Amino acid sequence: MKLDKLFHLKENHTDVKTEIMAGITTFMTMAYILAVNPNILEAAGMDRGSVFTATALSAFIATCLMALLSNYPFVLAPGMGLNAYFAYTVVIGMGYSWQQALAAVFVEGIIFILLSLTNVREAIFNAIPMTLKHAVSVGIGLFIAFIGLQNAKIVINNDSTLVGVFSFKQSISNGTFHTEGITVLLALIGVLVTAVLLVKKVKGNILWGILITWGLGIVCQLTGIYRPDAAAGWYSLLPDFSNGISVPSMAPTFMKMDFSIVFTFDFVVIMFAFLFVDMFDTLGTLIGVASKADMLDKEGRLPKIKGALLSDAIGTTVGAVCGTSTVTTFVESASGVAEGGRTGLTSIVAAILFGLSLFLSPIFLAIPSFATAPALIIVGFLMLTSVTKIDFNDLTEAIPAFIAIIAMPFMYSISEGISMGVISYVLINLIAGKAKEKKISVLMYVLAVLFILKYILI
Repeated sequence: MKLDKLFHLKENHTDVKTEIMAGITTFMTMAYILAVNPNILEAAGMDRGSVFTATALSAFIATCLMALLSNYPFVLAPGMGLNAYFAYTVVIGMGYSWQQALAAVFVEGIIFILLSLTNVREAIFNAIPMTLKHAVSVGIGLFIAFIGLQNAKIVINNDSTLVGVFSFKQSISNGTFHTEGITVLLALIGVLVTAVLLVKKVKGNILWGILITWGLGIVCQLTGIYRPDAAAGWYSLLPDFSNGISVPSMAPTFMKMDFSIVFTFDFVVIMFAFLFVDMFDTLGTLIGVASKADMLDKEGRLPKIKGALLSDAIGTTVGAVCGTSTVTTFVESASGVAEGGRTGLTSIVAAILFGLSLFLSPIFLAIPSFATAPALIIVGFLMLTSVTKIDFNDLTEAIPAFIAIIAMPFMYSISEGISMGVISYVLINLIAGKAKEKKISVLMYVLAVLFILKYILI
């Protein structure tokens, strides 16, 4: 079978059906980026339709590259957090044009390509101790579960305690139950449904969880229990084909980079910020998801990582040319891995769906966040199980692992978790006199110093 030969399915203990289900699942959990990215970059003055096309196209190209260059089940798209930094900090906050910000993303991508070809990023991946790699997997689990809880509005902002739990009583009294309240209830039902499907070992349990939750939402809309209110941000759960099928033009953002500020100090700072967050978000995702999927070898290395990193770097460069912020490996790839995805066929399936989304955007834009939230919460649980691989009897290993784990959800950043984990690992072992015994690499010391400088200077 050609697919088996191309993607080495038997060798990776998987089959075509499993890979297809995994690809669909990963796409469904991250399809929100098709709606969210244009909204965020529109705030920077960019054309929404053009950004939608750039988002789908760059995700398609980068994810295909991931499949072909590494044969891993990772999916790429313009990253959350990086798009907000692009729009709200660089453009709105610092006053640069979106064309200049795109130039910074483009230069970052070129630097990434060079770093990937010269093994610098691979060396950083390999230098991180196995304990921290397991910790990153656990931290990502908590982080994406927290994102799921937020997306579902189960966890809400609270002035006194920063976060709080959604109040059904309050939603009934202030008249928002038929918009917000019912979606929170559906998300909770979705978590239970997905959990039961997982316990029953139903094939494609996470994907079925998304579809069933969305289906229940549609039933609620048709019966009047859920009442769309577009002005308040509560949209119809039914796909809207009233405008027909058309692909928005990419002309307003294509090749619109402005390199006029390249030789300024501010440009270097902006570009470095993109570079740092993207590098360690990507490394963190690769570490966490690969660790959970048992893809790492005995030394904790990821075979064919160069191809994975190169596809990520080329994706960022292509994204800037098309007109979108930094393309990165999505942590939601964990949902496909949880479904059994182990090869590039998972990525190809997700890439094809991104390609189709250009023509079928009404369907994909109709998938509500409350339907994908249960998937993220359950995947968070699955990734949390890596905590059993951490040696809690050795405190010089356990404490840095704990710091890395809690930093990710509490600081809302994978890269911050890695930073804190590396700094604490080096300092605790160094001060405790265990550095020689642990054979901490020179690169770990260099990373610790760079991370400390980052907190001082940025």
